[in-house]
Amino acid sequence: MPSMNPERLREFTALLQKYKSGKAGLERRVVSAENWWKLRNRFEERRNGLGDDGGYRSESGWLHNVIVSKHADAMEAYPEPLILPREPGDREQARMLTAILPCILEQNRFEKTYDAAMWQKLKTGTACYRVAWNPEKCGGLGDIAIERVDLLNLFWEPGVDDIQKSRCFFCTHLEDEESLCEKYPQLRGRLHSSPFMATRFVYDDAVSLEGKTTVIEAYYKKRGVLHYCKYVGDTVLYATEEQDPEGSAENTEGLYAHGKYPFVFDPLFPVEGSPCGYGFVDLCANVQTAIDLMRTAFVKNTLVGATPRYFQRIDGSVNEEEFTDLSRALVHVSGNLGEDSLRQIGFAGLPGVYVEVLESAIRELRETSGNTETANGTMNVGVTAASAIAALQEASGKGSRDATRASYQAFAEVIELCIELIRQFYSLPRQFRITGGLGREDFVTLDNSALLPRELPGLEALHQPLFDIKISAQKRSAYSRLSQNELAMELYRMGLFEPGREQQAMGLLELMEFDGKELLMGRLAAGMGLREKIRELQDYKALAIALARRFRPDMAAGLLGSPNEAAPAPAASKTAAPAPEREADPTVRARAAAATAGIPG
Repeated sequence: MPSMNPERLREFTALLQKYKSGKAGLERRVVSAENWWKLRNRFEERRNGLGDDGGYRSESGWLHNVIVSKHADAMEAYPEPLILPREPGDREQARMLTAILPCILEQNRFEKTYDAAMWQKLKTGTACYRVAWNPEKCGGLGDIAIERVDLLNLFWEPGVDDIQKSRCFFCTHLEDEESLCEKYPQLRGRLHSSPFMATRFVYDDAVSLEGKTTVIEAYYKKRGVLHYCKYVGDTVLYATEEQDPEGSAENTEGLYAHGKYPFVFDPLFPVEGSPCGYGFVDLCANVQTAIDLMRTAFVKNTLVGATPRYFQRIDGSVNEEEFTDLSRALVHVSGNLGEDSLRQIGFAGLPGVYVEVLESAIRELRETSGNTETANGTMNVGVTAASAIAALQEASGKGSRDATRASYQAFAEVIELCIELIRQFYSLPRQFRITGGLGREDFVTLDNSALLPRELPGLEALHQPLFDIKISAQKRSAYSRLSQNELAMELYRMGLFEPGREQQAMGLLELMEFDGKELLMGRLAAGMGLREKIRELQDYKALAIALARRFRPDMAAGLLGSPNEAAPAPAASKTAAPAPEREADPTVRARAAAATAGIPG
C-alpha cells in the first residue's frame, strides 16, 4: 500500500512553507527584476520610497539595452556537445552519443528553451532547467523532456549553495481543477482551497485563479535513492515510495538511477549560500534610477522654460481667457494696465554641469555592465587601425565570454542528465537521423545495451561506461557566412582543389574546423575515387595496346582511335608557376576577431 498518507503530505507542505519563507528575499528580487525589464520603473521607484507626483517620469531603456546586447552574445555562442570516452572500448558509443544528443535537443526545441533561459538568467540572475523523463512522449514510449522552469515555483533548503545538498526539493505549478479531475478521478470532491500558493509575477493581463489549484511535486532522497511524490492537498497522485503491510520498503530504485534532483541551475553572478545569483537588473538598477530622475528633471525644466508663467493681481484688469488663448490677436483689459497687474515668473535654465552628470551616470552604467561603445561597434575618435579596433572589441567581450562559459557548465550538466536517462530508459531501440561521415544522411539506432554495467574479464566489479563532456560554440554569428566564403576562396587560391592534390587537401581539412567541412571532404573523396578509376582504365588501355601490337597488329590501330594517334608519351616535366602569395588582409582578420569576441574559444 502507498506509504504516503495525509499526515506525511502535511509534513511535506509544512516543509515547503518553510522553504518558501527562506527564499522570500529572492522572490522579491526576481519580481522586481521582471518589473524593471518591462520598464515598470515607476512602480519600483515608488516602492523604494522615491515618491511619485503623478506627472511625467522618464523611463529610459539603457538597462534594457544592456540585457538585449548580452542576450545576443549568448545566442551567438549557442552550445553543442562533444562526448569523449574515458576508455578505448567506449569510443563507438561516445561517437554515437555525440551524433544523437543534438537530435534529442532538437526534438525538445532546446534552442527556444535556451533562448528563454538566457533571458531569465540576465534579468533575474539565474536560469533553471529541468531534465526529466516524460512517459507520455512518443505515443507512450516515453522520452527525455528538457524545459525551462520558473524560479518562483522552485523551493529548496535555505542556506545551501547546491540543490543536491538540500534535504528536499519542491516544484509547484497551477493546474485547472477540471483537467486534474479528468486525469485523476480520485480528486473529485476532494479539491478545496489550496494550502499553498507560490509567488506570482505582476502580469499585464488580469489573471484569475478561480478554478485553479496548486500541484506540488516533492523530490527527496532516502538512503541514497531519489524518490518522488506528486500530490494535491492531502491526495497522492503519484509516488515512487511504496511499502508492504509490514512497513518494509519495496521500491529500492526510486525515480531516477542517477539519484540527482533533475534540475540544473545556471547563475550569472553567484553569491554565497544560495544556488542562485544576481543579474544585470540588480547590478544596474540604481544607476538607471539616477538616470531616469535626472532626465525627468531635465524634461520638467525644459517645459517650464518653454511655457512662461505669470503673476497676476487678484484685482488685475487683464482678461485671463483671452490672455491664455494664443489664437487671439487682442487681449482686452479694463482700465489702465499697471506694471504690477501682470508679471512674468522668472526662470533659470539648468547649467551644463548637470548634463555632464547625466552623461557620467550613463557611462557608469555602460562600464559597470560591460556594454561599452566598443562592444557595440562604436569606436572612440582616433582609433582607426583595424588591429587596434579588434583588440578593443576582444577585450570588451571578456565579460560575455565568462558568462557563456558558466552557461556551458550548466549545459554540460544537462547533457550528463540526458545520458543517464538514456542509460536508464532506452531499453527499446530508437531511430535517429544524423549527419554521417563525409556529409551523408544516415539513420542510426540507439539503445542502452552498451551503456549498462557489464562484467569485464578478470574483474569482479561491474564496469559502467563513463564519458567526459566537452562543450563548444556553434559560432553562428552574422559574420560566419562571409568568413566561410572567404575561407573557400583562400583554399582555392592555394590550389587545394587542383586535380591530383586531393590527398593533401584531405589531410589539411582533417585538422581544420568550419561549417560544411564534411560536405567538402565528401566531394574531394568522390573526385579522388573517380580519378583513381580513370587512372586504372588508362592502365588497362595501355596494356591492351601493348598486347595488340605484339599479337594482333591489325587491332592496335582501332584501340588507338585513329591511324595517326600514337600512344601517349610522357609529358615533359614542367613546374607550374606558383600562385602569387596573397598578403593576409588585416581588415579581414580584425572583422573575424570582432565577430567572435563574445564566444569562448
